[in-house]
Amino acid sequence: MPELPEVETTVRGLTPHLTGQRLLRVSTMRPDLRRPFPVDLAQRLTGATVTGLSRRAKYGIVSTDRDDHMIFHLGMSGSWRIGAGEPGKHDHLVIDTAAGQRLMLHDPRRFGSVDLVAGDPLIAFPAFVTLGPEPLSEAFDAAYLAKALAGRRAPIKAMLLDQTVVAGLGNIYVCEALNMARIAPTRAAADVPKARIALLVPAIKAVLEASIAAGGSTLRDYKQPDGELGYFAKDWRVYGREGEACECGGTIARIVQSGRSTFYCPKCQR
Repeated sequence: MPELPEVETTVRGLTPHLTGQRLLRVSTMRPDLRRPFPVDLAQRLTGATVTGLSRRAKYGIVSTDRDDHMIFHLGMSGSWRIGAGEPGKHDHLVIDTAAGQRLMLHDPRRFGSVDLVAGDPLIAFPAFVTLGPEPLSEAFDAAYLAKALAGRRAPIKAMLLDQTVVAGLGNIYVCEALNMARIAPTRAAADVPKARIALLVPAIKAVLEASIAAGGSTLRDYKQPDGELGYFAKDWRVYGREGEACECGGTIARIVQSGRSTFYCPKCQR
């Protein structure tokens, strides 16, 4: 599933092709993805000018001069294609700009979504209301995380995946950050010492920033908008490396937590 770095990479890739552009035509190729497209999507966006793109958690936001904001989620297999020809079987939303550019939302599994809200999207979109701080923001620091984890007996990995605690973290990058901070994913969140939390926060930021710089991690169908693959996967410390050596000399193990694979090193992660 595309996670925060993949969505951030997507937003950055779309920005030069959409910002300042008038939307000549907006077309849906089917009635729904994970849920129905907004019935007035084409009507409200056609003729509008894009004023900017942004990201919140794992969602991309396309804002227009009509104070309408299209919010997209890439689901399990979504990606945007730029400069392609006719829509293919899995191209479900097509945007043509007045500059002659074509952008298509490609989603073979159709677990993604597209919504449209008016006004401030951070307030108007229900999914944003309960989200925690962005992990790359100044608001996400050791003091905040220590307070959020206080008294919580759930495993630290589960707490980091809780979007009300911190927005946008996913399975891959939580595994990577916990290894970097030498924290066992099974450890109760309340039992993680403040000294380790002080290491965990910069580890989360470092992992995310490195992945964004590398264009994200390519899993299954994910590609950047220009068609390039993300290359952070080659730098994974533990994810997908069961049975291989950790940099500490231990052997990377795999367990299942809440139905998801967790990769970690039993030797150095305590």
